[in-house]
Amino acid sequence: MRCEEATSLLPGLVDGETTSLDVQRHVDSCLRCQAELARYRRLLRTLAALRTRYIEPTPGLLGETLAAITDAAEHGARRTLVSGRRLAFAGAIGGGALAAGATAAVLIARSRRRSPVGRAV
Repeated sequence: MRCEEATSLLPGLVDGETTSLDVQRHVDSCLRCQAELARYRRLLRTLAALRTRYIEPTPGLLGETLAAITDAAEHGARRTLVSGRRLAFAGAIGGGALAAGATAAVLIARSRRRSPVGRAV
């Protein structure tokens, strides 16, 4: 068995899962895999120690956190409002241009219809 194959099975060894005899023999004879197994065991011990540890928050932490969240929300709202105003402004300009074009087209069409009638002899 190669180290690459055994390395993927090491977390199972730490958790107490049964593995094949080949894996066990490889780990017993390979210093690299033994070191990796030791690192997994150390990681699990550290995580278990963190599970029982309680850190007292500093006074005012809740207020500072809520203020930071409020500031971030207000900043996002301002950005949305500014970009919304830009979009509305661009839409108003585009709509005005479209209305002016349509009005000009209607006036030109009316003037062309009236021109032959006005020239009657």
